[in-house]
Amino acid sequence: MTETLTLRLTIADPVQGLHYSLQDPKNVPVDIRISGGGPLSFDVPVTLRPDGKLSGPFVRREGKERRFVYIAIAGQAGQADAAGQRISRRAKIDVHNIPAELLLPGATLEARLPGRGKDGTPACATVRPLGAWTRIG
Repeated sequence: MTETLTLRLTIADPVQGLHYSLQDPKNVPVDIRISGGGPLSFDVPVTLRPDGKLSGPFVRREGKERRFVYIAIAGQAGQADAAGQRISRRAKIDVHNIPAELLLPGATLEARLPGRGKDGTPACATVRPLGAWTRIG
C-alpha cells in the first residue's frame, strides 16, 4: 500500500523577475511563478512506497537510492525574454535523505532553500536546504 504526503520547497530569496517552476519528467515547466523577490513555495505531491522510498510525478531518480525534485529557473521554466535567454538553470533538491520519522501519510514537510549562489545569480545544480526538513502539517 502506498501513502501520499506533500513536500513544500520554499526558495527563501529567489532572484526578482525570474520565472520559477517545478519540472515534470519530460522537462516541462509546471506551476510557473514570477519572483517578486519574496519567498516562493512549491507544494510537491509525493508517494511513500512500502519500501520507504519516495516516488510521484515530480520525483526523479539516479541509481538505486537517490531521489530528487527539479525546480526550473528562467529559461528552463519557460521564460522567453532576455533574462530567460541569459539564465537557464535548474535546482536539484534531494529528497532521498529526508529522515524516515518525518515521512508520515498526509504530512506536509518543508525545506527552505537558498535562492542565490555566492555570485548573486540563481542557485542551481544540487541545492541543499538551509536547515533541516521540518513537519509543518
